[in-house]
Amino acid sequence: MKKKEEIKKIRVRFAPSPTGPLHVGGSRTALFNCLFAKKNNGKFVLRIEDTDVQRSEQKWTDEIIEELKWLGIQWDEGPDIGGEFGPYKQSQRLDIYEKYLKKLLEEDKAYYCFCTEEELEANHQEQMSRGVAPKYDGKCAHLPKETVQKNLAEGKSSVIRFRIQNKKIKFNDLIRGEVEFDAGLLGDVVIAKNLNAPLYHFAVVVDDFLMQISHVIRGEEHLSNTPRQILLIQALGFEQPVYAHLPLMLNTDRSKLSKRQGDVALADYHEQGYLPEALVNFMVLLGWNPGTEKEVFTMAQLAREFSIEKVQKAGAVFNIQRLDFLNGLYIREKPIEKLTELCVPYLKEAGLLIAGQISEASLQKVIEVSRTRMKKLSEISGLSDFFFQNKLGYDKDLLKWQKMSDSEVKDSLSFSKKILSDTKKWDLKDLETELFAASDKFNSEKGYPEKNRGYLLWPLRVALSGKDSSPSPFEIADILGREKTIKRIDEAIKMLA
Repeated sequence: MKKKEEIKKIRVRFAPSPTGPLHVGGSRTALFNCLFAKKNNGKFVLRIEDTDVQRSEQKWTDEIIEELKWLGIQWDEGPDIGGEFGPYKQSQRLDIYEKYLKKLLEEDKAYYCFCTEEELEANHQEQMSRGVAPKYDGKCAHLPKETVQKNLAEGKSSVIRFRIQNKKIKFNDLIRGEVEFDAGLLGDVVIAKNLNAPLYHFAVVVDDFLMQISHVIRGEEHLSNTPRQILLIQALGFEQPVYAHLPLMLNTDRSKLSKRQGDVALADYHEQGYLPEALVNFMVLLGWNPGTEKEVFTMAQLAREFSIEKVQKAGAVFNIQRLDFLNGLYIREKPIEKLTELCVPYLKEAGLLIAGQISEASLQKVIEVSRTRMKKLSEISGLSDFFFQNKLGYDKDLLKWQKMSDSEVKDSLSFSKKILSDTKKWDLKDLETELFAASDKFNSEKGYPEKNRGYLLWPLRVALSGKDSSPSPFEIADILGREKTIKRIDEAIKMLA
């Protein structure tokens, strides 16, 4: 048993490629790595894998960093904050990769391949026709050194291939247990286009070693990459990290989560108005089971309770209804001042919020009466637009409660107008008391069923909101004020004339 001071410190990493927006699956991977590091008093590294020069863009790197920070995920080392094992962008580490590529070439563990794409495709088709799993046939594996030097001197197109040993590769996955691959089926893998253009399998192995990554926690889609990387690790004499492959995220039909079936970018959920704490809570339960009935966690609680051993093997279904429920829960728990601040951009974008149009106190009331029906922040505009509009547009039939006639609705609105015109104290509590009492009186006078308050309150609520679903008429009237309330009742009465 190792002495305590000899036990390797836990270091994990999240290493996205900046070739597009950050996927929610990648966000979950970052979250699990962050929680694993926190739970084990380790370090979490953010590394940008941008060796794909054609597709990598700085804007995607910026978005990855911005969205992860918004989510509340913090790293100890990374391209924005530095660290002792930097640089943390692969495009800035090319001289490091060149050193190890030369090592493999000198030790004949890698070689230059000059096969054309046409030759490779023909070989691929020929193997397929024989029912053989396609792999590189090794045509350039044993070229004389003179031929290699001549081809390179002439500028002949080439790549660098790694010699794959024909043997079984076994490793223990913290989630899947013992995993075995037959490396002989892989064929010699391309690890670089040239000495200055390393590819994924090679760069990731070098970086993980030099950054002293102890545990590689990543998505299941990388499981098949592991045997190639283990062979590279062995060839370079590196220490092998511990692997853990997270379950796939699935659509409700159990197909792999993809953009064809909905939003998958973290930024999409951010823009729609999902709260970061709701997304964190939702994502962590996509594959991780706390072993209790508890379903709502703060980041601090997760850092204490998370365990990689409780991550499941089976794919996790991305249930948007569950996310909506959690988000609504967090919206209802937000302090009204903060929730108002979060809603303001959506109201401005919809052209509803004009400077000086509404007081801060009234705006907070608008948000307060809307929050119970909000599943995401972007819904605030549709739920509250009538508070900001000068004139409402709706079908007059919407004013009718059950089978009321136009004249009956007109009588109802006129009765409400009289009550509200005479109300001395204009606040929510008094308005509710006045209108409930008025409803009972109105039903008694008109012979409507007792306690069926819809005959008075439904037409009034629609007149004030123009909607079939909205806050109560007393909540709306309290926010609108007497003048606007009476004006909207008058406009509704005119519609019925």
